Amino acid sequence: MGESAEHRIEVHLDEVLAARGMTLVELSAIVGVTVANLSILKNGHARAVRFSTLTAICDALDCSPGELLTVTKPT
Repeated sequence: MGESAEHRIEVHLDEVLAARGMTLVELSAIVGVTVANLSILKNGHARAVRFSTLTAICDALDCSPGELLTVTKPT
């Protein structure tokens, strides 16, 4: 898989935030990650996520990584 290859990871941050009644701004304050960086993740444009950041997001949203991220089938 080259650097330019498209990934098949889908991010479900919007859905989890809505289910928890939380905004991206609130999550940002809790997690200590900028709204801009969370927005990049939320929109599926992130190239990487630190495990420490993923852990903090999961802790704040009381969820597992599998609720935030899924892998789609190849087309």
